[in-house]
Amino acid sequence: MNEEQIHRIQNIIEAALLAAAKPLSLDQLRELFGEDERPARQVMEHALSQLEQACESRSYELRKVASGYRLQIREDYARWVGRLFEEKPQRYSRALLETLALIAYRQPITRGEIEDIRGVTVSSNIIRTLMEREWVRVVGHKDVPGRPAMYATTRQFLDYFNMKSLEQLPPLSEIRDLEEIGREIEQKIQAEIPFDASGDANDDDRSASGDDDHNESISGTLH
Repeated sequence: MNEEQIHRIQNIIEAALLAAAKPLSLDQLRELFGEDERPARQVMEHALSQLEQACESRSYELRKVASGYRLQIREDYARWVGRLFEEKPQRYSRALLETLALIAYRQPITRGEIEDIRGVTVSSNIIRTLMEREWVRVVGHKDVPGRPAMYATTRQFLDYFNMKSLEQLPPLSEIRDLEEIGREIEQKIQAEIPFDASGDANDDDRSASGDDDHNESISGTLH
């Protein structure tokens, strides 16, 4: 396959990623082509590599996340692009961010185990919001009386935070406590501007500022 054909495939990939409202996997990108013209996986990977290089001098980048590939605004330009949208970035309570951090690092984990570590009750609004955002899901039930649900993060969680796997989470040895993790997550949320940011602009997050334990002090750590 010559360079002109590779360039055409690259342009098709770029057009599809610009139009898509979610990441596209390599197989999904290959399905864009008819069976008689479908490029081999190695050819697609080469075209994606070429596209990544072509974006290096642009205000957007090709990023591989858990669900596949997407084009997104570079973080350096987020504060300017954010001014296009009337809605301010969502702000989440410290309690929600700490709960999300515990699920990410201790998964699978039950609500009771989260409460034991934090030393306070976890508001139902927090769990509901995390599940509505599709950042966490129930992955089973613990074999103890009451069979409480066990929570874990999702592929959408990895996508949102620009990760391909949980191995990209900061090592616990580099983080002092839950509050520090919560701050890092919040900074990431505030900086995140997807290529098409209109999808989340009007989300109604019931627990963004009204959690029962929004102002409580931190009494647990991850260690």
